[in-house]
Amino acid sequence: MNADSPRPLPLFHVALHQPEIPNNTGNIGRTCVACACALHLIHPLGFELSEKACRRAGLDYWPRLDVREHADFGAYLGSAGGARVWVFTTTSARTVYDAELGRGDHLLFGRETAGLPREILERFPDRCVSFPMVRNERSLNLATAVCAAVYEGVRQLRARGEVGVDDQGRLEIHAKKVIGTGQDPEPGRESVRKYL
Repeated sequence: MNADSPRPLPLFHVALHQPEIPNNTGNIGRTCVACACALHLIHPLGFELSEKACRRAGLDYWPRLDVREHADFGAYLGSAGGARVWVFTTTSARTVYDAELGRGDHLLFGRETAGLPREILERFPDRCVSFPMVRNERSLNLATAVCAAVYEGVRQLRARGEVGVDDQGRLEIHAKKVIGTGQDPEPGRESVRKYL
């Protein structure tokens, strides 16, 4: 996809609240590219995100990434509009497998060292989910958790027939239309079937 061609509507919006480790964010960006997800980075970041820094880190896929930066959590939340936000935390008894992830949902993750602040968790009490782990294990690596969440979402979308897998094992993403109108929900975005 070149810089002038429209991007497909994201399957999911992955949001990182104040990420600290550039390698994690790089791996998450690659997952987002592979699964047609947008990546939201909520400042402050613990690393530089300049074009030079991306080149130096070998992030050759970064130009294909739908990445959006936000000055703070309020700015991010304002950009999400009325979209559903799933909050990933080790403190929730509800697992991601008990949540129905939908196309366009936001998947929000906290900092590597501290997770999400309590005020964010309290803002979304019915949308907090976790990954089941054995007792006495603290957490998963952030990039691992994001990848697991995205692919659980893809699995659910596929089970509902909202995405497919072609005969070469690639995602087949069908255009998302506003029900009853035949119009794209985001003007200027691609409205035809997209193969990744």
